[in-house]
Amino acid sequence: MPRVVKDPKVCPPLGLESHRVAADQILASSTSSHRYSPQRVRLNMQASGNEDDLNGGAWCANPEEKEHWIELDAHSLTEFTGVITQGRDDPLENDYITSYYVAFSNDSREWVLLHDDYSEWMFFGNSDKQTPVTSQFVEPVVARYMRLLPQSWNGSLCMRMEVMGCPLPDPANLYQSQNEVFHRDDLDYSHHSYQDMEKLMKSVADECPDITNLYSLGKSSKGLEMYVMEMSDQPGKHETGEPEFRYTAGFHGNEALGRELVLMLMQYLCKEYKDGNPRVRRLVDGTRIHLAPSLNPDGHVKAFEKGSELGTWLLGHWTEEGHDIFQSFPDLNTVLWDAEDKGIVPKLMPNHHVAIPEGFLIGVETRAIISWMENHPFVLGANLQGGERLVTYPFDMYRLTKEDEIRTIEDQSLFRWLAISYASTHRTMTQVGQGGCHSEDPTGGLGIINRAKWKPVPGSMNDFSYLHTNCFELSIFLGCDKFPHQSELLREWENNKEALLTFLEQVHRGIRGIVMDKEGNLLSNATVSVEGVNHDVRTAESGDYWRLLNPGEYRVTARAEGYSPLTKTCVVGFDPGATLCSFNLTKSNWDRIKAIMALHGNKPIRLRTLLRGNFHQLEGPLTKIFLHSRGGRYAL
Repeated sequence: MPRVVKDPKVCPPLGLESHRVAADQILASSTSSHRYSPQRVRLNMQASGNEDDLNGGAWCANPEEKEHWIELDAHSLTEFTGVITQGRDDPLENDYITSYYVAFSNDSREWVLLHDDYSEWMFFGNSDKQTPVTSQFVEPVVARYMRLLPQSWNGSLCMRMEVMGCPLPDPANLYQSQNEVFHRDDLDYSHHSYQDMEKLMKSVADECPDITNLYSLGKSSKGLEMYVMEMSDQPGKHETGEPEFRYTAGFHGNEALGRELVLMLMQYLCKEYKDGNPRVRRLVDGTRIHLAPSLNPDGHVKAFEKGSELGTWLLGHWTEEGHDIFQSFPDLNTVLWDAEDKGIVPKLMPNHHVAIPEGFLIGVETRAIISWMENHPFVLGANLQGGERLVTYPFDMYRLTKEDEIRTIEDQSLFRWLAISYASTHRTMTQVGQGGCHSEDPTGGLGIINRAKWKPVPGSMNDFSYLHTNCFELSIFLGCDKFPHQSELLREWENNKEALLTFLEQVHRGIRGIVMDKEGNLLSNATVSVEGVNHDVRTAESGDYWRLLNPGEYRVTARAEGYSPLTKTCVVGFDPGATLCSFNLTKSNWDRIKAIMALHGNKPIRLRTLLRGNFHQLEGPLTKIFLHSRGGRYAL
């Protein structure tokens, strides 16, 4: 009878790329320099542009040594099922291994090369430096240690890798693990294609029709819908006095973790709302939540075809038109900063809602996102990205002042709080000693950093959102692995769930209110300013506003065209919920004055002197208005 050949067992990555494998688990025969240490062997490790630092884009062996190997200690018996190799990340050099052996050990002293009954198995490596190549073992090999022994290479002996394996149960902890009770939310912990995402979002809408509204904010370059799930107790409309919040993901199509977390969050909110979870009910009933999981669906299609380990660092990163969506927004920083340097802010140019310069070329996806931002009174938002584990707050663009100081955002203390609210409630983001993904931890263990001081970019969504709309936006980098294996999604949900909810709750921080006139008419586009903070917000079409603030006492002024400004003191406490701070404005005479000036061609009006001295009373329509005389001419 013919022998049935089974497909080889496939295990998930042990975690070199995600950094679940710690630095002390990796050892090498030698290294060419400190910049290319064994810890740099992780799949998709990125090199810095500074040749003098320790952040090279691979492990590189000392060419003077005769034997070369890189070793992994799994810390326990493991079924090893395969290896993924990749060349060195470098803009100039073209280094990668082309063949290698694999050996195993249980004590790190005696090693056995993987072989059949006749000879050792030689595995073929890479043909370029960026594309990952998988070598699958015919049968799993049980061991604690694994070595990869390069035999031939292109250029210098440099490589990156991931190891596939299934840790075996520890008999000493077997009884304990069998009796532990683990809570697991009933969610779909899998990667979703575009079609799968459509089905899932429609199923959530069908399961919770009273609190959901599935809509599209536009289409991608290739015609795919950019879906958004709205979740609110009255979906489909803005409720006066209720803030609007957004989570966005998938700006870069290969950063799949954010996409899946947003999909899991909408499932969670739906199920927990139905089950009567008081926290979720309070969030959904008091907030209009918008969840956009995939803003670059074309890019994700490319990355999804390759899968979680076999795509390159940049495959699917850009749109079909070649744009990096996150940093393709109009550069309003330069517009504002140039005006500030001239001293015309806010007298001649406002410090908020900066206009988009004429002639700015915008991609299809970016144009749709801007329209979405302008048509909803968003208060707070975060975009979920990948490739690092930290939270960044704006400004994202770097520029020095005349005093050679880096320009900081007006609401910096608030942004730092918002960033900390996520990082501190994430399970691993602030763990001391874990380091950064591609360098030393740039946050110093805090988990947050100003983007301009880390990796500045012009034209970011965060800066644009702050300068063009009312919405405060920051970026959440979820982890080192942009496209983690499906087996990691449950763990990542548990890492991020509390942080996602806590950050969402921050939309109810600060002051809120309605601006109207004495007759009760709601005033849209009224300006609300806070003394000491050179950044104002506007009221929505329904006259309501929200101004995020840290606890404290503030003097707040509301202004609207044709009305006298009104200032009052508003106190923000430490208790949850925004402080109500509404305004009733009184009409001013400026509309009548402007009409009279228009009749005179907006020229200075010559007035008849009625009283001697420095003050004169105006006759006719301008009665009861007193102005200081300057030679009988009044420039109103």
